[in-house]
Amino acid sequence: MASSSKKVMVTDLVLRDAHQSLLATRMRTEDMLPICDKLDKVGYWSLEAWGGATFDTCLRFLKEDPWERLRKLKQALPKTPLQMLLRGQNLLGYRHYSDDVVEAFVKKSAECGVDVFRIFDAMNDMRNIEVSVKAVLKAGKHAQGAICYTTSPVHTIEHFVEIAREMEKMGCQTIAIKDMAGLITPARTVELYQALSKAVKVPLAFHSHTTVGVANICMYLAVEHGARHIDTAISSLSWGTSHSPTESMVVALRETPYDTGLNLEQLQEIGFYFREVRKKYHQFESEYAEIDTRVQVSQVPGGMISNLSNQLKEQGALNRMNEVLAEIPRVREDLGFPPLVTPTSQIVGTQAVLNVLTGKRYKSITNEVKLYLQGRYGKAPGKINETVRSMAIGNEEVITCRPADKLKPEMHRLRDEIGELARSEEDVLTYAMFPEIGRKFLEERAAGTLKPEELKPPKSAEATALPAYAPTDFNVTMHGETYHIRVTGAGHKSEEQRPFFVSVDGVPEQILIETLTETVPTEAGMVDTRRASRGSKRPKASKEGHVTSSMPGTIVDILVKAGVKVKAGDPVLVVEAMKMENEVPAPVAGTVKAVNVTKGDSVNPDEALVEIE
Repeated sequence: MASSSKKVMVTDLVLRDAHQSLLATRMRTEDMLPICDKLDKVGYWSLEAWGGATFDTCLRFLKEDPWERLRKLKQALPKTPLQMLLRGQNLLGYRHYSDDVVEAFVKKSAECGVDVFRIFDAMNDMRNIEVSVKAVLKAGKHAQGAICYTTSPVHTIEHFVEIAREMEKMGCQTIAIKDMAGLITPARTVELYQALSKAVKVPLAFHSHTTVGVANICMYLAVEHGARHIDTAISSLSWGTSHSPTESMVVALRETPYDTGLNLEQLQEIGFYFREVRKKYHQFESEYAEIDTRVQVSQVPGGMISNLSNQLKEQGALNRMNEVLAEIPRVREDLGFPPLVTPTSQIVGTQAVLNVLTGKRYKSITNEVKLYLQGRYGKAPGKINETVRSMAIGNEEVITCRPADKLKPEMHRLRDEIGELARSEEDVLTYAMFPEIGRKFLEERAAGTLKPEELKPPKSAEATALPAYAPTDFNVTMHGETYHIRVTGAGHKSEEQRPFFVSVDGVPEQILIETLTETVPTEAGMVDTRRASRGSKRPKASKEGHVTSSMPGTIVDILVKAGVKVKAGDPVLVVEAMKMENEVPAPVAGTVKAVNVTKGDSVNPDEALVEIE
């Protein structure tokens, strides 16, 4: 180790990963700032406060400027280094960005307050973190390399040690094991940290989730065998898919050579504060807040199981969950055993759902799987199934170089595209990360119409006793995002159509829900005039030439128009589902009679999206 001291340094995750794991990343800046003075006095090595899903959630749901959050936190925490999670060449999005975007993003993040950058790549392809690490070091900040921990025939102790050596050569000042699914076991922890301590000189960090319930044990053993940095979460936002409680680990290490030196009374005050704050976000509570050992069998993290569950519910196929859980390891093996972390967890999970629901493996292949098999995400840890690769990309060339080498500089184009909506370089980078929601955020800011989602107070005994005709409030999780729905009704039951007033995340909409459908006769016989889904304006898919989506999603591109001739198998639409894009092929050869969708439409599997004769 770089230092002979055995004192353990603590990074608290309460301002980022803890509420991302338990409260869908919904904690607002206004609930962080009041406790910052006490957080700043604890003596943490760092506070993780940015990166991961916080950027997306700030824009999409909270209507906060993520850069402004960072600046405010830095001002409120002058003594404590702020830490962020960075996905290497992916930054905070789901694709690789050009080097000039990576450099600009790291530089601006450092200027706004990030002191420690934890940098990882979903594939553990070190070529994908090179530019980020160099940019962090150039900015005079701390570069921490993070190794994604997983289990497979190729993820041996020697494999992880080699990655650590590469990170050290690259200039990483600390190295973390990032166990995002809670897969690591006590025995494996001992073996891994013993080997890492001998192989590298830089300090080691331990990060795991308490999904399985053994992370506390593993953390203590990691410390005994070389780790000098640990990640914890204040007790009121710990356990479940979150992390080991800070107070518990401080007690466990007290009066040992590894004593953290942190004041337990100070931590308890902070814990009480967040216990009250957590109540405000009850509607976003994770259903996987308790111990869940299924990850040890399926290797599927709890959060990913939640997403899969909701996808299958939308399909009316929740009874097929066991088939999907069995299919995920097979898809993962076909793709060369990537760790299941964003974005590879979505890539593998979505493909497994498609394989099950379409009734044939790889009958429908997402665009992201195609890009993955082309090498656009980097080098797979293991051997890829060449039959699957051929099905996905045919004879297309496979990229063997660093994927970002194929990308042209983007910052100039991004500045031109967003134009006057961008008041600063931060705004340009916001647009770069999330073009659609970023532009929407900037437009709403310019128009003065930013409205954060509404928080509902915890239900009281009085509220639960309201009569049955009171407004209905509930949460719906779709594609990994949770929406708060409020419904009020009007009209008489005898009417064919009744108006229902619905607000989604506080935004009101009026929709007409058909309560009466019928079948009408024509010359050709009986024709089904029912709409595909309740409230849908599209016809129900009923013919071989009707193009449908394999799962609910959003139209991101339309590749044909009426009158165009297509061959069976030609792509006609691109649908985004579970954050993945999927090309929808023509089921038959013929002429496009009608296109029943536009870009941005939400669609369901039983709808005729395109009609081909």
